[in-house]
Amino acid sequence: MTDASPPAARPLVVAVDGTSGSGKSSTCRQVAQRLGLAYLDTGAQFRAVTWWMLEHGVDVHDTEAVAARAAEPALESGTDPTGPTITVDGRDVSTQIRSEAVTRAVSPVSTVPAVRARLLDLQRAVIAASLHDGAAGIVVEGRDIASVVWPQAEVKVYLTADAAARAARRAAEEGGSDLTATQETLLERDRIDSGRATAPLVRADGAVHLDTTPFTLEEVVDQVVSLVPQQVEGAT
Repeated sequence: MTDASPPAARPLVVAVDGTSGSGKSSTCRQVAQRLGLAYLDTGAQFRAVTWWMLEHGVDVHDTEAVAARAAEPALESGTDPTGPTITVDGRDVSTQIRSEAVTRAVSPVSTVPAVRARLLDLQRAVIAASLHDGAAGIVVEGRDIASVVWPQAEVKVYLTADAAARAARRAAEEGGSDLTATQETLLERDRIDSGRATAPLVRADGAVHLDTTPFTLEEVVDQVVSLVPQQVEGAT
């Protein structure tokens, strides 16, 4: 399909939250490309902080130790949906943050309030920058975008999928990981994300729930894109 400009003249924020493995990243990148918007993967930021903690020998299960150093890593998120980047202290760590070690450690790091507060400021700054100087806007994915980071977003979407489908997708992404183990990991991440005291995973008020289980990626992208004029019209 050809790219399309956002239907609203004013800058637009599309907030997409949801569970791990529900297709957020692939969906958001394609939605951003279709609408000519920037793209921010907040999960990559949490992974980047986690990678930094591991590199510096910080015990990721020690909340106070993680909090004490949460402000140290210098993070920068590239917002081009065709090739998003994440740098830490000037180093591109886009590959390193997807390692098994980081995947295992990101949940405890992401529950630390000091980490969430630090990244909340960064996320809001990136979003604000995408709304100025003639920019078209941004698609932001995460777990608390519509509920905490940017509740005034014009479009709010909450993606979920059946646990088995999510595990199959994640295992395929990881090159054929064990399905049972992958599913258990995803369900444990759901429990942590939904149960944490600070900014838990919830469906925000006004968010459109989309179960991606029966749909192809293209179909999910189509559905999210179709929400944009509907939601923008309703917000004006």
